[in-house]
Amino acid sequence: MTNLLLSSRLESVFDRILASCIAVERPIDEVSLLAVSKTKPLEQLEQAYQAGARHFAENYAQEAVEKRQAWIHPGCTWHFIGPLQSNKTRGIAEQYDWVHSIERFKIAKRLNDQRPDGMPPLNVLIQVNISLDPAKSGVFPDEVYALAEQLLTLPKIKFRGLMTITAFDLPEEDLKGQFLQLKTLQNTLMKDFPDCIELSMGMSADFELAIRCGATMVRVGSDIFGARTPATGATA
Repeated sequence: MTNLLLSSRLESVFDRILASCIAVERPIDEVSLLAVSKTKPLEQLEQAYQAGARHFAENYAQEAVEKRQAWIHPGCTWHFIGPLQSNKTRGIAEQYDWVHSIERFKIAKRLNDQRPDGMPPLNVLIQVNISLDPAKSGVFPDEVYALAEQLLTLPKIKFRGLMTITAFDLPEEDLKGQFLQLKTLQNTLMKDFPDCIELSMGMSADFELAIRCGATMVRVGSDIFGARTPATGATA
């Protein structure tokens, strides 16, 4: 992909975020764009950085750590958004700023224990299976409170909010309903967890609707870097 094409794609996404914020009278600075760079070469990350991207997100732990080590820009924030196994936590704990996919206390505990002294606490989001689909990752909504309480016991972990991945083929009204359910859950949690201010929801196909429903982070890959063959059936 040429620099010009990627820059044009990124500018279009920023414009769509702005329009979505204006539509519901939200300040643009309430929404962060996460450029999902999984499987993409470092050259394209550099192009996105030069075009204004500052938040980068990765799905695969080994690739995530390798990219973070090989491509260093002090002004960038790194988000891990994929499933995380116990034997892959150390690199993420040492290199990343955010983890969006916490669904087990065991993984959070390992991240906490492996977070280097002197680094700020690792920001984490609880991944919520808002559709109650037993085949999907994430905790069910009625399990979130208990996990959030457990996270508060970890000094190097900071619970910051919720994340969800919806089915890619939902009708818009069903999708809106799930986004609003997550927003309602967040509002409830904030009474006891005041740092639970982030909502990571929405990808290339639906991030505008997600913003209108309260998303503070949107995860956009193909609309910036071009189409890819997704590993799980959904496209970021």
